[in-house]
Amino acid sequence: MKTIEIFDPAMCCPTGLCGPNINPELMRMATVTDTLKRKGINITRHNLTDEPQAFVSNSVVNKYLQEKGVDALPITLVDGKIALSKDYPTNKQLAEWTGVSLDFIPVK
Repeated sequence: MKTIEIFDPAMCCPTGLCGPNINPELMRMATVTDTLKRKGINITRHNLTDEPQAFVSNSVVNKYLQEKGVDALPITLVDGKIALSKDYPTNKQLAEWTGVSLDFIPVK
């Protein structure tokens, strides 16, 4: 089973689902993450505001951010390797990586 880690940019709360204007892409990612966790998939999101040490401790993310800067966020690792940066994975990508159909979750 693949391990997926998503390193989010700095947000006001862990999911980014706060304030008067909720970003639909963050809503989709929260739904997808919750769905995959319930299906037994090892998926984690790290928010730069709440978990800066996760960004420092992960040598792959740390090096990438030193080279590309915070504009590279979000960064998605699949089994410890960068699979995507500057955008969140699509439902199709996540389904391919995990084998879990996400067709019922609206896309952006």
